[in-house]
Amino acid sequence: MPKIKTNRAAAKRFKKTGTGKFMFSKSHASHILTKKTRKRKRSLRKKNVIDKTNVREIRLLLPNG
Repeated sequence: MPKIKTNRAAAKRFKKTGTGKFMFSKSHASHILTKKTRKRKRSLRKKNVIDKTNVREIRLLLPNG
């Protein structure tokens, strides 16, 4: 049997926590920051948890965690 391959694009975008949840970073935080409010930029720094409706798809892309 061949080895199960990890989707490398997904591996760069999602990280698995100790409890098994998947975290991701928000987009739009890298440039053109002058027109974004302080509050918006602060919220873009935080990691978010993947919604449970999408967890199954992420698990298929990242079989080895």
